[in-house]
Parts: sequence; C-alpha cells; structure tokens
Amino acid sequence: MDGHYLPMKSWAKDEQPREKLLQRGVAALTLNELFAILLRSGAGGESALELARRILADNQNDLNQLARCEIRELMNRYKGVGMAKAASIIAAMEIGRRRKPVELKQKTTIRFSQDAYHYIKSFLADLEHEEFWVIYLTHGNRIKGCECLSSGGMDGTVIDVRMLFRKALDVKASNLIVAHNHPGGALHPSSYDELITRKIFEGGNLLDIKLYDHVIVGRDGYYSFADEGKLKMVGNQYKK
Repeated sequence: MDGHYLPMKSWAKDEQPREKLLQRGVAALTLNELFAILLRSGAGGESALELARRILADNQNDLNQLARCEIRELMNRYKGVGMAKAASIIAAMEIGRRRKPVELKQKTTIRFSQDAYHYIKSFLADLEHEEFWVIYLTHGNRIKGCECLSSGGMDGTVIDVRMLFRKALDVKASNLIVAHNHPGGALHPSSYDELITRKIFEGGNLLDIKLYDHVIVGRDGYYSFADEGKLKMVGNQYKK
C-alpha cells in the first residue's frame, strides 16, 4: 500500500464491510455485513459477504433460528464453514443471548410474571436442550443474581433443591423465581415440574425465602405457576 489510502471499492470483497465499519460506524452496517465481518473470509470463490447472505437467508434472516444451529450442523450444511467459523458463529449467538440480561441485572425489579419472562427468555428461548435457572431477588424484588442450576437433555433436567437453597443463602436472597424451558415448545407443566415447584415452595417457607414464581419458557410464550394460581399468591402481581 506504500502508505496510500485505498477506497472501499478497491478492497477485497471480504474486507469491504470492515471498511464501512471504520468509515461510518457499526450502526450503518446491515445484518449481512455484520455477519460477514464475523466470518472474516469466504471460500470456494464465494466472498464472506456472499457466504453470510446465504447462511442468513437459509435461516429466514432470523438470528433466533440461527442460534439453534449446532457446530456440526453448520459445518455440514455450508461449504467453506469449518470448525473455526462455526465456533465463531455459535460464540457470537451466545454472547448476544447473554448481553441484555447482564446489563440489566443490577437495575431490574421484577413485579410480574411478564417481567420475569422477558428477563429470562434470552437465556432459554433458543436452546434445544432443557435448562433450569434461578433468579435471586432482594426483599424489594431487585435482581441480585441469576444462574443456571442444571442443564439436561431434550426431555428434562434434574434439580437439586438443596443446592438451590445453598446458593440462595450464599447470596442472601430474600425471594426466588425459578424458570426452565421446554425445547419442544409445549408450555403446560409436567408432573415433575409441579413436584419440583412444590418442593421449592415448601423449602422456601422453612427458610423464609419465598418462591414467587416458576416460569416455563417456550418458543412463543410462557407459562406462569403464579398466574395460574398454583402458588399461594394474590393474582399475578409479585410482592412490591
């Protein structure tokens, strides 16, 4: 380059989105261009931008659908996508999934089941396996922490109630909301869901740590034990 500036049209196709990013900022980039930067390069005569367009188009330009893909699936479906590119895609989807809840954690107050659902769905909505999460709350229902307690298979996950309350005591939580996902999309609770909810509710009463809700997250909505009257609460409003 000999120190001379090259206009964007002179850059290789793989590099043009990066030039646009430098010149105009990240907000100016399309989803295809952002994805091309993530891929870094194309393959087999196809530029990174063309490969990005193809992958996104196959997933209806829906990042939630793309986030459900696994590394081997991406490698098998797309020529030019090896382990490194597939791992980058999966990692980027996971970073995006975690970003908003982490930012909001210290300032979010949960008062209704809908608040809990909107907070936790970023962790659970795109998973193809079942996970069980706990939201730890202060006396005033501000979030003190949130973590995955158990991760299982397609059909369920086993919960250690003793571990749940040990962690709750460690963070000095006054209240709890638990949540898990149903990868198949069905929202109605299973008999095990009802059993574990009862155990947590009763254990919380003994320790003076209240279970405010158990939220089941599906692809297109949620089920709230509290809203359905399956917990000893008044209506669907959490303690203020």
